[in-house]
Amino acid sequence: MKNDIQNELIIRDYLARQRTTLANERTLLSFIRTSLYFLVSGIALFEVEKLNHIRQLGYLSMVLSLVFLFVGVISFFRIKARLKKGNYSKM
Repeated sequence: MKNDIQNELIIRDYLARQRTTLANERTLLSFIRTSLYFLVSGIALFEVEKLNHIRQLGYLSMVLSLVFLFVGVISFFRIKARLKKGNYSKM
């Protein structure tokens, strides 16, 4: 009976780690998606000929796209390294 409880906890911990890994990957994909949205909106703002005063917003949108992509990738690898080490205390 006691051995079954220990095995169940080990399986539960393993599955929790798998869920955390998948959540980390989903978070990376959402950062990439948001980055692409900002990139597309920045390009669209450049293509509008009649609204030249909004061109700076296009530049801002493209810079934000790169920032979101950079933050997402850094966050992904940081959490992935913590998962490999088994350090869950400061996520």
